[in-house]
Amino acid sequence: MRKILIVGAGQSGLQLALGLQSKGYDVTLMSNRTADEIRSGRVMSTQCMFDTALQHERDLGINFWESQAPRIEGLGVSVAGPDSARVIDWVGRLGGYAQSVDQRVKMAGWMETFAQRGGRLVIHGAAVGDLDYFSRNYDLVLVAAGKGELVSMFGRDAARSPYSEPQRALAVAYVHGLGPRPEHPDFDAVRCNVVPGVGELFVMPTLTTSGRADILFWEGVPGGPLDVFQGVKDPAEHLALTLKLMETFTPWEHARATEVELTDAGGTLAGRYAPTVRNPIGRLPGGGLVLGVADVVVANDPITGQGSNSASKCAAAYLAAIVEHGERPFDEEWMRGAFDRYWQTAQHVTKWTNAMLAPPPEHVLNLLGAAGQLQPVADRFANGFNDPADFENFFFDPEKTNAYLASVSGA
Repeated sequence: MRKILIVGAGQSGLQLALGLQSKGYDVTLMSNRTADEIRSGRVMSTQCMFDTALQHERDLGINFWESQAPRIEGLGVSVAGPDSARVIDWVGRLGGYAQSVDQRVKMAGWMETFAQRGGRLVIHGAAVGDLDYFSRNYDLVLVAAGKGELVSMFGRDAARSPYSEPQRALAVAYVHGLGPRPEHPDFDAVRCNVVPGVGELFVMPTLTTSGRADILFWEGVPGGPLDVFQGVKDPAEHLALTLKLMETFTPWEHARATEVELTDAGGTLAGRYAPTVRNPIGRLPGGGLVLGVADVVVANDPITGQGSNSASKCAAAYLAAIVEHGERPFDEEWMRGAFDRYWQTAQHVTKWTNAMLAPPPEHVLNLLGAAGQLQPVADRFANGFNDPADFENFFFDPEKTNAYLASVSGA
C-alpha cells in the first residue's frame, strides 16, 4: 500500500486525502488545528463553489451539506455610476446551481470523517525541517498549506505572475438578517457590485455554523476609500465600516442590510496578498521533493470567486494522476506532469482573474452593458464562473467580443 503525506487541511488537502483514502492508499494528513479549533475559529474564506467543483465532491460522496446550503441559481452584476446609482444591473442564470459552505463547517466535518474512516491525522504545524524528516517514510509528500514557511520552498514563476504586489484589500463579514434582493426575491444569486476605480462588493448566500447566512465581501483598490480595514480588530467595528461603505458606494445593497448582525464573533476577516503562480516542486534540504497543491502554487485574487473551485479541481487532477501512476515512483517528471494537468484548467482562471483586476477595456464594458439587454449574454458570463475556459471565446479579444455580441443580437 502506497504511503502519502498531505500537509494542510483545506479544500484541496482534505478532498485529496478523502479521495486517496477511498482508493485504498495509506494517507497521513497534517493540520495545524483540530476540527474543533477550526469550527470555533475565525472564518477563513469567501468560498462559492460552482457546478463542476461541486461534482467532484459528489463523485467522492463527501457533499454532506448539499441539502442544507442555499442553492445559488444566478450571478448578477451591477456597476455604479458617478452618483452611486446603477448604470448596469443584470443577473445571469446558472446552468447548474452553485453553493457556499463556510469552510469552518466543511473542513471540520471532513477532518472528522477522514479520522473516522481510519486516516492518520497529525495535529502539528509543519516546518521545512519536519518535512525533511517525515518525507523519508512516504512515497509522496504533498504541500497543501497555502501560508507560512512551507510556501517559501516553491519559487515564484515570474512569467506567469504579472503582479508583485496585492491588487485588492480584502474585507469579509458573515451576517444574518440580510433581506432578499428585490429584483429576484424568488431565487438566490451571488451579486457582484463594481464601483469603478474604487473596488467591488460581493454578496453571496452561504451555510455557516449557525445556519443560513450571507457574506458581505469588499475588495478595495489599495490606497483607495475601501482600504480602511487594516488594524480593525473589533468585529462590530468591522461590520459598521462594511455597512458605511455600502451606504456610500452601493446604496441598493445597503437598503437590504439595515437589520444585519454578525453570525458570530469570528465572522470577520481582512487581509491582502499578491496573486502569484509558483514553481510546483519544492526541494527539501535532504534532497527530497514535494509537490505543491492548489493555492500553494497558483494563488489568484478572489475577485472571480475561483479559490475553492480551483482547489477542488486541483485535488481531482492530482487524485487521477496518482491513481493512474500505479506503483511507479513519484519522481520529478511525474510531479511536473501532475501540475501541468492541473494548469490546463488553472491557466484560464489566472488569465481571467488578472484581467478582472485591471480597469476594464471598452469591449468588456460593452459586453457587460449588453448583458443587461440580452439575457443569453448574461447567462454565458455567469456560467463562465463555472468554466472560465469559455472566456477565451468571447471576453479577452475585442474582435471575438464584437462578433459574439453581433451573433446574439442578430446585428
